[in-house]
Amino acid sequence: MYKLGIDVGGTNTDAVLIDENRNVVASVKQHTTPDAYDGILAAVHAVLEQSNVDKKEIRQAMLGTTQCTNAIVERKQLAPIGILRIGAPATRGIPPMVDWAEELQKIAVDTAIIGGGFEYDGKELAAFDEAAARGFFEGLKAKGVTSVAISCVFSTVRSDHELAAARLAREIMGDEAHISISSEIGSMGLIERENATILNAALYKVARSFTEGFARSLEDEGVTNAQVYLSQNDGTLMTMEYARRYPILTIACGPTNSIRGASYLSKLTNAIVIDVGGTTTDLGVIQNGFPRESSVAVTIGGVRTNFRMPDVTSIGLGGGSIVRQKADGTVTVGPDSVGYQITEKALVFGGNVCTATDIAVRLGLTELGDKTRVACLSEEFAKKAMAAIVELAEDAIDSMKLSSEDVDVVLVGGGSIILPETLAGAKAVHKHSYGGVANAIGSAISKVSGTYEQLIDYQEIPRELALAQAKKEASALAVAAGAIPETVEIIDMEDVPLQYYPGNTCRVKVKAAGDLA
Repeated sequence: MYKLGIDVGGTNTDAVLIDENRNVVASVKQHTTPDAYDGILAAVHAVLEQSNVDKKEIRQAMLGTTQCTNAIVERKQLAPIGILRIGAPATRGIPPMVDWAEELQKIAVDTAIIGGGFEYDGKELAAFDEAAARGFFEGLKAKGVTSVAISCVFSTVRSDHELAAARLAREIMGDEAHISISSEIGSMGLIERENATILNAALYKVARSFTEGFARSLEDEGVTNAQVYLSQNDGTLMTMEYARRYPILTIACGPTNSIRGASYLSKLTNAIVIDVGGTTTDLGVIQNGFPRESSVAVTIGGVRTNFRMPDVTSIGLGGGSIVRQKADGTVTVGPDSVGYQITEKALVFGGNVCTATDIAVRLGLTELGDKTRVACLSEEFAKKAMAAIVELAEDAIDSMKLSSEDVDVVLVGGGSIILPETLAGAKAVHKHSYGGVANAIGSAISKVSGTYEQLIDYQEIPRELALAQAKKEASALAVAAGAIPETVEIIDMEDVPLQYYPGNTCRVKVKAAGDLA
């Protein structure tokens, strides 16, 4: 039995095939194409040709993709939607999408703020205005809108009104309608949670496109026995149907796949991962074998959201970063890059642009291309450039650390050849021969997870009992998502006191994960 893992990045599309013992059988790196599916198809074809395995023995196929991120950043392929907020009269002061860019606001065909919502302690603010909701959904249907985002004040405490609105939307708009409710997507904070829900609703066409395209590319290559999964941004997997319902959860899955792959290759469960691509470098943290989650609101394409995201920072450094010398003799690296054109424009490949890769070849860090083409670069110039590269990486490492102590660092990504194996702040720098395709490996070996989150008053339910119940619920959610029951384990648990709530109320969050069945 084999697993196929694919990760689509901005510069490269990587694919790996691993066997049932998690050994890498074949790996390839292809350029990402303007039409991502051409690149996916080429990568699948290449890895199958290299491995020469029986295609019928490939039972699982996993895809990590940047399609949703690109759609938001580029303002392309976003679907027209309706936005319903349940919270009048309390929330009329700030309308939905108030701080969004004008070109993004155009996706909203109609918005409404109707009566309903809850207080922080679960008490009803106002009765749910069913008549107003019905009129709103009927108006959307008449305009041909098929996707709606529903948010409600403190729906993370009580989701009754959101669920009632969702049932009404389904009744009026039909079974084919795409309904996103905020309590299933975001966390505390109405505006940020609502923003994430709006983005999720607008991404349904993109999700349908990449899920159907991936399935089609597998069929075209004769891979017909494989269960298909998509990578989530917490380092776990979701089914095609789940990805269509919650496409926003694929955002930032590339860095998380690299983190998971780095953990697997290095055998480390706690470390900083530096994933060097062609244009940018992403830094993340392995925490108990999974990506550390960000604790602050995250901005995506200019939109402030609060749904779960990995704690990742990006810097303008990559294998294709352009190196320049200023008039005063100082040398700069990036942030601009030749990107996927590196094999045409870099000096070692016969081009005329000096890149970070050329510097690495000149200083003997790697063997790549024709090294005689960089012999013209002076050693002084190359060392200044490398010092600039190292400074960028070391500053980024410091920004990810939680203490002044040195930490293990894992280098992955095709561009990791530009970094030396000694970095300030690093206890040890780990590299692996398959580090260049760590993202695809992370996709292939991912587990499935379940997350339970609830506000619990410890005066009503003792803490030990509440946490035990939360663990049980999280484990059940992981099994429901496709995990083998006996492999499920608790990978993260937190309970945070909420001082502005009555009693001894805490936000309890537990995540469980297990191997794919």
